[in-house]
Amino acid sequence: MTAAVRWARERLGYHFADEGLLGLALTHRSASASNNERLEFLGDAVLGMVMAAAVFERRPEAGEGVLSRTRSRLVRGETLAALAREIGLGQLVRLGGGEARSGGHQRTSVLANALEAVLGAVYLDGGMAAAEAVVLRLYADRLAELPDEEDLRDPKTRLQEWLQARGGKPPAYTVRKVSGAPHAQLFEVACEVGGLGLVTEGRGRSRRMAEQDAAGKALAAILAGHEPRDEA
Repeated sequence: MTAAVRWARERLGYHFADEGLLGLALTHRSASASNNERLEFLGDAVLGMVMAAAVFERRPEAGEGVLSRTRSRLVRGETLAALAREIGLGQLVRLGGGEARSGGHQRTSVLANALEAVLGAVYLDGGMAAAEAVVLRLYADRLAELPDEEDLRDPKTRLQEWLQARGGKPPAYTVRKVSGAPHAQLFEVACEVGGLGLVTEGRGRSRRMAEQDAAGKALAAILAGHEPRDEA
């Protein structure tokens, strides 16, 4: 039994009849022309369907907007990468030399895509019921503690809604600095709230995370009733 097959049994609770599908799902495009991109496409659709049904069942009182935001939180790249790290997927992904040397085994996009590809492989190997069982097993803890409606509205959304409700313009975000190695970049983003003279700076491992950090600081400063100090 290969390490990948053993991993699938122990961490996914699934035994592949066609082990070649699992091998393909774990092959990054940097390693071979025959890679996991098509399986990733399929896995993304399977995951979206299973999560939509799971959220629908667990939130009978929620409207479409809340259901959509909840599903998006569960299937976004950061969540998928976190799950992949929890189950030790990174060490099994086959990468090209350059990608491996630059830290690809722990890169969020690589991990998220590989996990989706694995789900696509499970679907092809065992059908929808098997894929659903694997997804629900992976997401058991997260589905047991779904975020409430307020938590689903991220800082950027809350800041923009606050400004729009008062006739203000949307905030402007500018990347000021990107540092660190390719697999561990740190983004620094400024959030400027026009009309209020507010500028805050956020940091994060992706531009989106840095923007959210900056928006959260701006919103906190506005609600506290004073201007934040420019951290630039």
